[in-house]
Amino acid sequence: MSALPHSPTPWLIALPIPAPALDFLPPHGWNPAQPTPTGHRVLIPWRGELSVGLVVGTSDTQGRGRLREAVHLLDDAPHVHPAFVEATCGLSRLSRIPLGLLLCDFVGVGWEARYLHSVRAVAGADLGMFADAVPGAEWSEASSYAPGLLDRIREQGLLDEAFGAAPRTVTGYRARRCADVPVEARYSEGWQAEATGTQPLTPKQQQAWLWLKAHGPVSRLSEWSSGAGVGAGVVRGVLERGWATSTLHERPLPPAWELLNTRGPFASQAAWAEAAGVPQSAVTRLLAQGWAESVSLPAPPPALPAASTWLPRPVSDTMPQERIWRLHGGREAERFSRLAPRIRRLLELGRGVTILAPDSATLRGAWEHLSGLALEAGTRALCFSGTLSEVQREHAWAQVQRGEAGLVIGTALALCAPHADLGLIVVLEEGSDAHKLLSGSRAFVPDLAERMAAAGDIPLALLGCVPAAESLLHPGPVLPPPRQRLHIVDYAAPTEQPQMGPLSSPHLKPSDLGYPISHDLGKVLRQVQARGRQAVLLAPRRGYSALLRCSSCQYTPGCPNCDVSLRFHQERRALHCHQCGYEVGIPDRCDHCGDPMWQARGPGTEWIVQEVKKLLPGFPVYRYDRDHQDDLSALDAGEPGVVVGTQALLSLTCPPNLALIGVTLADTWLNISDFRAGERYHRLLRQLLGWHPERAPLTVVQTFQAEHPALQCVLHNRDAGYYPALEAHARQDLGYPPHRLLTFIEVAARDRGRAAQAAQDVADTLHGAGAVSQEVLGPAPSPLARVRGVYPYQLLLRTRNEERLNTLLSALDRRFSARVRVDLSPRGLG
Repeated sequence: MSALPHSPTPWLIALPIPAPALDFLPPHGWNPAQPTPTGHRVLIPWRGELSVGLVVGTSDTQGRGRLREAVHLLDDAPHVHPAFVEATCGLSRLSRIPLGLLLCDFVGVGWEARYLHSVRAVAGADLGMFADAVPGAEWSEASSYAPGLLDRIREQGLLDEAFGAAPRTVTGYRARRCADVPVEARYSEGWQAEATGTQPLTPKQQQAWLWLKAHGPVSRLSEWSSGAGVGAGVVRGVLERGWATSTLHERPLPPAWELLNTRGPFASQAAWAEAAGVPQSAVTRLLAQGWAESVSLPAPPPALPAASTWLPRPVSDTMPQERIWRLHGGREAERFSRLAPRIRRLLELGRGVTILAPDSATLRGAWEHLSGLALEAGTRALCFSGTLSEVQREHAWAQVQRGEAGLVIGTALALCAPHADLGLIVVLEEGSDAHKLLSGSRAFVPDLAERMAAAGDIPLALLGCVPAAESLLHPGPVLPPPRQRLHIVDYAAPTEQPQMGPLSSPHLKPSDLGYPISHDLGKVLRQVQARGRQAVLLAPRRGYSALLRCSSCQYTPGCPNCDVSLRFHQERRALHCHQCGYEVGIPDRCDHCGDPMWQARGPGTEWIVQEVKKLLPGFPVYRYDRDHQDDLSALDAGEPGVVVGTQALLSLTCPPNLALIGVTLADTWLNISDFRAGERYHRLLRQLLGWHPERAPLTVVQTFQAEHPALQCVLHNRDAGYYPALEAHARQDLGYPPHRLLTFIEVAARDRGRAAQAAQDVADTLHGAGAVSQEVLGPAPSPLARVRGVYPYQLLLRTRNEERLNTLLSALDRRFSARVRVDLSPRGLG
């Protein structure tokens, strides 16, 4: 049956669950002439309650079944940018990732809404059939009724509902009116003298009565007896003979109450006590006596990161005008100075700018160099990331919605910021693997940003120390490389070519070089100690060593859940799996031959720290990795020392007195089965050489592959675009990006045979859909043949465009005997 002409067009509404968008009718009374509120939040009936959803478009399911109505539109302006909604919908369709999962990964605020909710029965409706206690003809709080009951009434169209804004509140304290303070708190009982009594007084009683007549009334009998110089029995006798009576007299107003009455309310007892200059116990006592009461107050706005006061020197805007452009090379401060004029001009025009950083270090640099532009342009800058609390994120988001904040600098959570007029999206270090989400949708942020820019016709800028090979397609300048001091220790150099730079002696043989601290690196470290400077050593891994090996039979303990060797952690005296977290103590003897001797292989941070302490006795040595983070405040203050760590060190601020950077084994970034390994290695070298904002510390690279182009390009001071161009040329014959789209398909099951069969079924399905051999690589077992008890197999698709990719992937829209996951932007293959 076709839909009636006047039937409202259903909305597509996404929920924060791993599911596709669902169909709902617009709220009752919605004017169909109004545009669909894409990007707005809406309350919908879901599993007997009201849940927050996001309108992502319209549906074509009119007339296919009875649909529920959405209940209430929560926002007056989009909660997320409409172009972001369009981009995520497109990515969801192509990648087969549920739209709700994508939105959960990127929309970090607003899924829990606060609102006032009132209900009543529609006029003339009898709700007695539903329950005994049901809404009547007058408005009442919805919280008085069970959500499931309201949903049943709502589904029958017999419920009127009203919604209002519920501001965030805090408990505060205000003064009560004097007339409302309990009598026992305002008045105290006392005693005063009477002119006549029922019986005559003794001389001592007469003495007490005369004192009371002259000094009364008094609040305590002890005060009376001591003042009159008589005992307690004497004053009781005066009372019994009727010569004194009890009376109530008004106490002086407490000074803390008077201050609360004039300057309150206060948000806390501590703030009240501090303002009154009394102990907190005093105000607590006034509360107990009824002089004050707790009330709900509007919550003060939470504190947000303050914008930097530093401003780039004014220069003209020389950046390209194309829709996608790039800027790479140089130092971080130089790149931001070149970008600043474009951002300043857009902010002055009232347009919004969103800047995306892959990690905390890049985010910190962007905030320090660019946030000051907002105040200069008459708007605000917001630093938006997962480090903010829920209250801070909500407050920051509301500022963007109201147009009060034009500049948003943040992580992936900032991508969907609802600027009314977004003039530029900036992606920093677009080739960094840190842009890749490690779980959930596993989306790659730069790809989604490019889709969003295309959907909204928004300019996109790519900035970084070195461009990705895919970025070379876009125009833009490459700044001259910063000054570098690079020394290479070539472990593979033959003896007849021993010279390796000014540090090495010509008589040294490869066997004399030493590892993990080479002769050259050790020599420079001793100079660092002698001169009281600072050094950073980059280790290939955390823990003590990559593995333990039996010295007799060469047996290596492995993880029972994963096909990897267990890493040795000396500090914990344990073997640990870095894939699944399995941990076991070090066995006393080899399980195969019983030999008690173990040999460690592949130094990690613990081992290198141990070696440095032997080399530099008495010199401060620190360690920084995922397992252990020493306090580096002494280094930050400029004091001498050496810090050994993994790549996590680059998330920190560079030590100010840094004289040496040592890469203990550069081959770690090359010896992996990933076509981007060289590009990743080259980016790391560029980051290290530009880490210090002003000077060029000596960088010592220890490697067995001294002739690798990624290292040689840096050694010979090539510009930042030289090596990516070599990479792009080398990938042309392989059919890798940027020349083809590369899609990763993982097929996994807990049974190896079932996983292998399902992977072959996927390959056969793709070939049956028309895929040729050049387009499908695999299936093959993953380099890690078992991870957490699961056997993964993998395939790669190389397609010329998204249309071809969608055609092939549509053939996989059926059930297989194992889990199938599609990754459109794979990183770290192998």
